[in-house]
Amino acid sequence: MELNVNGVAHSVDVEPDMPLLWALREVLGMTGTKYGCGVAQCGACSVQLNGELVRACSIPVSSAAGQKITTIEGLSKDSSHPVQKAWVALDIPQCGYCQSGQILAAAALLKRVPKPTDADIDAAMANICRCGTYQRIRDGIHVAAGQKKLADVLHDYATAGVTKA
Repeated sequence: MELNVNGVAHSVDVEPDMPLLWALREVLGMTGTKYGCGVAQCGACSVQLNGELVRACSIPVSSAAGQKITTIEGLSKDSSHPVQKAWVALDIPQCGYCQSGQILAAAALLKRVPKPTDADIDAAMANICRCGTYQRIRDGIHVAAGQKKLADVLHDYATAGVTKA
């Protein structure tokens, strides 16, 4: 079976019903995509399939064959995607486990809605963050979209007594 992952064709010899998550992690070694719940609820396993966000734990590898799969490793080669830059600048991750899925969800949102409202962000960002960094995630998306200035957000954090994670 052929998988196009991050612009590279891979031939994988797996059962057609294997979840895409396991083909990515265990067969191709792309461990940025995380296992969380296994029932498509938490979003830790999120990847983009033809630009649309999907939960890799619930997609059989046969359904992804011949399609364009983007993992966190393929979002940008040097972490230069605006979402990745905002995530680092705002120190969004705490434990970081969910963040590859969060970043891919944010990138998919910005591709669809370049200047999202808070309501757009809340509707699109359905991934679970155990650390509760939702406000920072929202701010990061606004910074990546150019709707807020990084310096202003950091100033607001300092004024509110918000420290680095």
